[in-house]
Amino acid sequence: MKDNCNGISDSEGRLGQWLGGIQARTGNLAASEEKVIALLLTDPLFVGTSTTAQVAARAGVSAPSVIRAARAIGFSGFTELKIEIARARGTAEFFAPSETLTADATTATVLETSIRAGTDALTALSGAVDITALDRAVASIQGARQVIAFGAGPSATVAADAVFRLRALGVTTISIPDYLSAMIATRLLGPDDVVIAVSSTGRTPTTLAVADAAAAAGASLIAVTNQYCTPLAALADIALVVGGAPLPAQMAAAGSRLAQLVVIDALAAALALRDPERSRRAERAGIDLPDLA
Repeated sequence: MKDNCNGISDSEGRLGQWLGGIQARTGNLAASEEKVIALLLTDPLFVGTSTTAQVAARAGVSAPSVIRAARAIGFSGFTELKIEIARARGTAEFFAPSETLTADATTATVLETSIRAGTDALTALSGAVDITALDRAVASIQGARQVIAFGAGPSATVAADAVFRLRALGVTTISIPDYLSAMIATRLLGPDDVVIAVSSTGRTPTTLAVADAAAAAGASLIAVTNQYCTPLAALADIALVVGGAPLPAQMAAAGSRLAQLVVIDALAAALALRDPERSRRAERAGIDLPDLA
């Protein structure tokens, strides 16, 4: 008997991956184009089955803005966008966007919404992240003299996880939460060093300043972020973009943080496979410590 409990169909999975790729390319749009793409991400079924004029009317923009928006995210025009929506949709219904939680939401609803936010973020990740960029990031870390990981606010937890995971594999990795200390340390880096900068928006001022200092010092800069064409992604040597469907304010940070953590997991796992001897040395270094698993 087929088990459908909390499952995501292949078609829904394809759509989620496709939407993740779209979201990853929305970092530098004009205001009118942002309105069109916001409509696409929240109601792709409407966009896929409507005319240019209908989409323009609902988004509150002109018809040419709809065409420009489609081109801005990599399509030749609105017709090609609709064809790709149909391909991504397959035969499944589009899943609805996550609901905004209200004050009277039950604990069960909050849990279900949180699970949905995480599931959608991970589905989008598989359609957004560039495998070639991931390979380059692993190679860069493998050859690094040292790695500094930095993030502000919710992104700081992802940076801290990167420090632990990489250090446990024998990579000299440090985290400097204090912004001024991080700026000084980053300015002292060189071409053999790597900085991992984490920012969901790609626009966090402190993270951008650290990233800019890394680039000026000649260090390799790896960005873990949500979109291409943001200041951080543009500054980075390697951009690991996780995409992500639009989420209500309560869930947005949680969803992107989970996807970013999976990227860090992938970096660590690939590094362990490529450099097993260093991993074994690190394992021996922690042999008398409490279980790190």
